[in-house]
Amino acid sequence: MARKYFGTDGIRGLTNLSPMTAAMAMKVGMAAGTYFLRGDHRHRVVIGKDTRLSGYMLENAMVAGFTAVGMDVVMTGPLPTPAIAMLTQSMRADLGVMISASHNPYADNGIKLFGPDGYKLSDEAEAAIEAMIDGQVALAPAADIGRAKRIEDARGRYIHFAKSTFPTDLRLDGMRIVVDCANGAAYQVAPSALWELGADVVAIGVTPNGKNINDQVGSTHPQTLAETVVASGASIGIALDGDADRLIVVDETGTVVDGDQLMATIAGGWAREGRLHGGALVATVMSNLGLERHLSAQGIALARAKVGDRYVLERMRSDGCNVGGEQSGHIILSDYGTTGDGLVAALQILAEVRRDGRPASQVLRRFDPVPQLLKNVRFSGGKPLEADAVRAVIAEAEAELSGTGRLVIRPSGTEPVIRVMAEGDDAAQVEAVVDRICDAVRVAAG
Repeated sequence: MARKYFGTDGIRGLTNLSPMTAAMAMKVGMAAGTYFLRGDHRHRVVIGKDTRLSGYMLENAMVAGFTAVGMDVVMTGPLPTPAIAMLTQSMRADLGVMISASHNPYADNGIKLFGPDGYKLSDEAEAAIEAMIDGQVALAPAADIGRAKRIEDARGRYIHFAKSTFPTDLRLDGMRIVVDCANGAAYQVAPSALWELGADVVAIGVTPNGKNINDQVGSTHPQTLAETVVASGASIGIALDGDADRLIVVDETGTVVDGDQLMATIAGGWAREGRLHGGALVATVMSNLGLERHLSAQGIALARAKVGDRYVLERMRSDGCNVGGEQSGHIILSDYGTTGDGLVAALQILAEVRRDGRPASQVLRRFDPVPQLLKNVRFSGGKPLEADAVRAVIAEAEAELSGTGRLVIRPSGTEPVIRVMAEGDDAAQVEAVVDRICDAVRVAAG
């Protein structure tokens, strides 16, 4: 059954349009609060947010919803998504909330929910909360209405946690590091953590005004970071996204290093130290074939999951793996957290560079990616992938790429788009295959 409000990563939309309104935020607070009222203890929810202007509105609405059903609220102010997951666990809270639309523009916002274990909610839990949003929930008696408070040391708690994941025998003295915080949730914590570890920090994207989050900065816009790294003579650059659960790196030459190379670096280092669990790295169907070949040469398997960090995490948990992520830079290190954490992943990368002693450009270029091409085909309705003509073209393409490449075709989960991706050793062949399939989909879609 299709969900009405929840997508692949919580509830998200344009602010002040359904479902991202103050009224809906209050209903979500009431429904989620009621769902997690279990036992006779005093119940608690931790609420964090990024730096979007609408965060104030949605935060206050959710506080009203949670307290109305009898749940106490702890507000942290702007903090990364992984910090909220961590604090939910450490404060023994019943629920965690992150108000953020991640790498989207400021006009969007979203609501992500974490259970008491710090993990994002299951599909079943989200479905149950959706049903309660559209129904009636019992309000608390006047004497049992929840209380709300803001804690002032949340940033310090997260900085201490992040630093604890960095090897105790290493420091960052002598390294000039440019960190781009996307004018988002990590604008205070990331520069501070790096400075406390000894780095010479050049910080950009650290002047949020409510409307400039992800605006030509951050992991989806690494050009400014690359220019700053080269101009300042830095050793490396680190780019986070709006809620800091994503990482992209720029080496000392200004070259962007994507999530596949970063995962290869971490997995290889952990395997060398005997720390890699499950004998595999978990990535998605979109990760480059070059990554798979590189890992195989080291005796490490690549387990592929559906696109979406929640599916990566599910596969990690089922296979007993502790390193996983996406090409886009969501990297999950389950030894340290329950969700992607850009700062913690960056510290693992910095540890590898520090121990190796060579420039980042040499340490982080683990493999040569095979040619990969992704194109989107928009359609207005129907199921074009089920058309006989499309299936025939796809079958021909799979046979053509057999042994030398891969084909991934999937409908988007958020918009009426078919995503067609192919990769292989022959760039011209890859482009021809993708174009043929896209043409067939367009014809089938009318």
